[in-house]
Amino acid sequence: VTSLIIKGRIETTEAKAKSVQMFVDRIVTLGKRGDLHARRQAAAYLVDVEAVKKLFDTVGPKYADRQGGYTRIIKVASRRGDGAPMAIIELL
Repeated sequence: VTSLIIKGRIETTEAKAKSVQMFVDRIVTLGKRGDLHARRQAAAYLVDVEAVKKLFDTVGPKYADRQGGYTRIIKVASRRGDGAPMAIIELL
């Protein structure tokens, strides 16, 4: 979740992308609220202070008028080594 907030787009396995999507949507909702309690809740979950700052300064206000669905999962080719289905998850 922290990497997705910082980078905006990551490539991972399809299963991890689907599980991360729920948590990212909750964290972005905290960023939209923007109050001190939401900031402390996000800081307790995210491991990087820079991610919390970016969440509340840029990501949260960007989705202020959006009611949900902050991420997109794009399926890509399977991983070469073990054939795991890969996906790209990104913030819209």
